[in-house]
Amino acid sequence: MKYILHIFRIIVGVLFIFSGLIKANDPSGLSYKMQEFFEVWNLTMFNDATLVFSILMIAFEIIAGVAVLIGWRFELFSWLLFVLIVFFTFLTGYAVFSGKIRECGCFGDCIKLTANQSFYKDLVLFGMIGFLLLNRKSIKPIFSNIFSVVVLLLTTTASFAMQIHVLQHLPYIDCLPYKVGIDIQEGMKAPAGSVPDSTVINFVYLKNGKEIEFDTDHFPSDFNDSDYTFVKRYDKLIREGNAKPPIKDFVINTPQGNDTTQAILSDPREMMVLFVKKMEDYHEWVNDFKAVTTIMQQKGRPVIVITSDFEKVAKILHDEQIVLPIYKGDAVAIKTAARSTPTLYKIQQGVVLQKWGRQDLKESIRN
Repeated sequence: MKYILHIFRIIVGVLFIFSGLIKANDPSGLSYKMQEFFEVWNLTMFNDATLVFSILMIAFEIIAGVAVLIGWRFELFSWLLFVLIVFFTFLTGYAVFSGKIRECGCFGDCIKLTANQSFYKDLVLFGMIGFLLLNRKSIKPIFSNIFSVVVLLLTTTASFAMQIHVLQHLPYIDCLPYKVGIDIQEGMKAPAGSVPDSTVINFVYLKNGKEIEFDTDHFPSDFNDSDYTFVKRYDKLIREGNAKPPIKDFVINTPQGNDTTQAILSDPREMMVLFVKKMEDYHEWVNDFKAVTTIMQQKGRPVIVITSDFEKVAKILHDEQIVLPIYKGDAVAIKTAARSTPTLYKIQQGVVLQKWGRQDLKESIRN
């Protein structure tokens, strides 16, 4: 029993540290996954807070994992981990049984797990953590209290510092579809011989104050426009295929709405592309980008902006007297392409040659 207890403690501690570090490499990824759940649950009012939630959850995973390994305040952390694994198991279980979430983001984009795999992992962890909780009084601290506190303080500082650095720059390890060397045009194609997902269209209507859900083959016999009020429709996954291109929804439109994706991705010249998801209230990076634009235009290298916040971005650049083409892009695609807001790319014929985060824009001048 003693050996099993310590083996479980090591497995749980290491797994939580590993999970936290993988997600700390890209806290925005977990933030977007939270938004996906909130959108399914109609809780989009929390979307603006998901990055804060993400940073705190990731830091807690790492801190809790270290605390479990060294046995510090084990009674407290065993309860906290139990509550956390109950929450995670609920999320992954919801993803499996509802079919509305395909991936739960447990290990970020570097190690992708399906909803089923994440759910089974959480069930195993639930059993291990439950066992640790029941035997929590048997776990004693490895180090003195002062040394343990120092270790936890250093862990806490490192957890937050790592995430803040990534948000200012870019992930340490790029596991995204737009990493350097990728051909965006090729990434938009489904793999040869792949099988598409099998989905059904589900409708949600309101009748007599209650939501009623059905698919296209099971309309209620009394269905009519006067009794039913449309709420939403969504595609429910029945059988998962493998026809998923790594790059989805990458469309570049002119301000007038004309698709110019292929024209830009086929341009033989080296081109600088700034991706801006959302123009925040602070935009200290604009001066750096202005300097970059001036140098690149002197070199004869095209510079363009792709954004899902067109009006605000166009106004700021106009106010700063930065004259260049601005295009509209899909918000989801830009979220994936630009983990730092903004992110500057150097591309040629659709191939990503290099990219820089918000604090590194001027680095592009030397390249």
